[in-house]
Amino acid sequence: MVANSINISTPVRPMWGDRIVVSILATFAGVAIIVTIGIVLSLIFETIQFFGKVPITDFLFGLEWSPQTAIREGQVGSGGAFGVLPLINGTLLISAIAMLVATPLGLTSAVYLSEYASKPARVWIKPGLEILAGIPTVVYGFFAALTLAPFIRMTGGQFGLQIASESALAAGIVMGIMIVPLISSLSDDVMNSVPQSLRDASFGLGATQSETIRRVVFPAALPGISGALLLAASRAIGETMIVLMAAGLAAKLSLNPLDAVTTITVQIVALLTGDQEFDSAKTLSAFALGLFLFVITLCINVVALHIVRKYQENYD
Repeated sequence: MVANSINISTPVRPMWGDRIVVSILATFAGVAIIVTIGIVLSLIFETIQFFGKVPITDFLFGLEWSPQTAIREGQVGSGGAFGVLPLINGTLLISAIAMLVATPLGLTSAVYLSEYASKPARVWIKPGLEILAGIPTVVYGFFAALTLAPFIRMTGGQFGLQIASESALAAGIVMGIMIVPLISSLSDDVMNSVPQSLRDASFGLGATQSETIRRVVFPAALPGISGALLLAASRAIGETMIVLMAAGLAAKLSLNPLDAVTTITVQIVALLTGDQEFDSAKTLSAFALGLFLFVITLCINVVALHIVRKYQENYD
């Protein structure tokens, strides 16, 4: 009777070892947050300095990007143009090509792994796909610049097409191959989390497996798949090495995938390479580009995480 009177709801106090571990983990989490805040504040501070030299309207709505300003007084080429629209054009063009390549490949491979592949086949195929994610981006860049770009130029020349030695098409195709594992892995996990009872109900009504996938599994997993595609798009927008090696440095407003274009990330690298004067508009423009890219990717990631969280709330 005495044992039954013990209040079992009394919380157990953590031991001193657990408190130390919790304190260490909280410290590391705090450091990560502080570093992130510091990075954002540094971008904001340098961007404010840049807009003190270049009007924000010229940056946001300018149609020309040529940041060749003078470092010394009287130097030739003192004029500069800092319109970000050509860089946005190149970034979106290459990212769109990449998503057009990666979306069908990633989704079809995810459907196969989730619905059709046997366990032995899944054990081999999924790690094989994810190996692509572990290849350094500079290797993809070499492949795009030394193999794919010459092939596209040679093939297009046979049809009388004028193709630049460095093109958005070559960079976009290779970037799409690079992000296939991201779409495939996330979409596969989402489709596997769809309750088996939905499939069984569809089979019980006489639907075939393909009809079940098309009308039950895919619609149920669509919010999570949408989040995976948005995260992949964010990854494509932030890519640097492939674009630097395969698409070139030409900042132009062009929707032709056979032209050479450049992106925001490539220009950031170019502006901060070598000895730079950090009080010039040319160098400070890299921080404005960085903040602009940070805002874009942050918005995409927030939307993607919101979609994924909403999906998990519905099907967990």
